[in-house]
Amino acid sequence: MSAFHMAFRVDEIESTRRFYGDLLQCRQGRESVRWIDFDFFGNQISAHLGPRPERVLETMVDDTSVPLNHFGAVIGWPDWERLHQRLKVAGVPFILEPQVRFVGMPGEQATFFVSDPSGNALEFKAYRQEDAVYQR
Repeated sequence: MSAFHMAFRVDEIESTRRFYGDLLQCRQGRESVRWIDFDFFGNQISAHLGPRPERVLETMVDDTSVPLNHFGAVIGWPDWERLHQRLKVAGVPFILEPQVRFVGMPGEQATFFVSDPSGNALEFKAYRQEDAVYQR
């Protein structure tokens, strides 16, 4: 098995369980009163109770401001479209509206950013050609 593990802070456990478990459909793992684990697209994420940072850092990508600290998943194009629709129907606000970047180029990708209930930014991507993920 080869997967990454990432721990991140959240405001509270129940809203985290609903967002990652119910909405994103991530399988829940172990939990305690202070943390909860999920299978995040084949990787382990651990949400731990903790204080919010004072400010959110941003960076520019192609003249678009995006949260510097974010995580997410690269998924297939049809899965990306289904996830986009599920989040839209659920009323989840988009930090960066769904869009296709680098049209006609080797790295053509669909992307959007959302926040979880604790303000953590997530990016979901899909590549037109799946083998182009690391292409230069």
